Amino acid sequence: MLAKKIAVIVPTVNGGPVWLRCLEALRPQLPQPEHVMVVDSGSTDGTDVAVLDAGFDLVRIKKDTFDHGGTRQMAAARLKDFDVLVFLTQDAVLADANALANLVAVFSESKVGTAYGRQLPRQEAGPIEAHARIFNYPSQSNVRTVADKAQLGIKAAFTSNSFAAYRTEALMAVGGFPPSLILGEDMVVAARMLQAGWAVAYVAEAQVWHSHGYSVVQEFKRYFDIGVMHQDQAWILRDFGKPEGEGGRFVRSEIAYLIRHAPWLLPSAFIRTLAKYLGYKLGQHSSSLPLSTKRKLSMHRGFWDKHG
Repeated sequence: MLAKKIAVIVPTVNGGPVWLRCLEALRPQLPQPEHVMVVDSGSTDGTDVAVLDAGFDLVRIKKDTFDHGGTRQMAAARLKDFDVLVFLTQDAVLADANALANLVAVFSESKVGTAYGRQLPRQEAGPIEAHARIFNYPSQSNVRTVADKAQLGIKAAFTSNSFAAYRTEALMAVGGFPPSLILGEDMVVAARMLQAGWAVAYVAEAQVWHSHGYSVVQEFKRYFDIGVMHQDQAWILRDFGKPEGEGGRFVRSEIAYLIRHAPWLLPSAFIRTLAKYLGYKLGQHSSSLPLSTKRKLSMHRGFWDKHG
């Protein structure tokens, strides 16, 4: 039976105009979630005021206390009496009035511990940005168990807290979101759930508009942080496999896509691939780098101020 009590949790800080679109997209959801909690870490652009105007629950925290896993776990603990917790980011805009309902419907399957929706490239996305979403969020739904890691490797634990839902029982059973991670708290929980016998569902019918037009430097920094996370959570690579195979599949898909749609971008894509690879490898060896260097190479510099 479909879970009866649904809560939505959104961390925010200076969300800007896109945040107002997120709020507008939350209002017409059918059915409405029983509770919406926004955890704001020091916005100065009116993001927090817009939450109050919308009639949602606002929790304020200090900017330097925000933690990708710890902050989400704090919110989850406050709402532990809800059956399903849906997480959004401040730049993920629900695509239609059924987005939440479509996502949480999969929890009618008793073994599903977590589910994530399809992320569509924003309207202004270029071909490289659009392909990344097309590759990672296809049009076909699927449900994965730990047995699928033999074929999918680390992709079996793929998910995204930009638009994901968790069965509260399962989330708490695996220890919740881990604190003090630079990023990837969603993948850690998904991997733990798989190992504990739960399933991970991808629901293509539940959709949000969400993508990023990263520069080459930003791509490098983002993949440096992914490498840091994989170094910190080495058990994921040990138990699920290294990401190089999936990375190769992505590159081949991107080349084929660009040849069809934007061949002039192939040199740029090559440079980006090299930047990602170098960033990732440096991140995997970040423990041997000086703190000042890690701060310069990282997209999440504030992490190193707390966990250097």
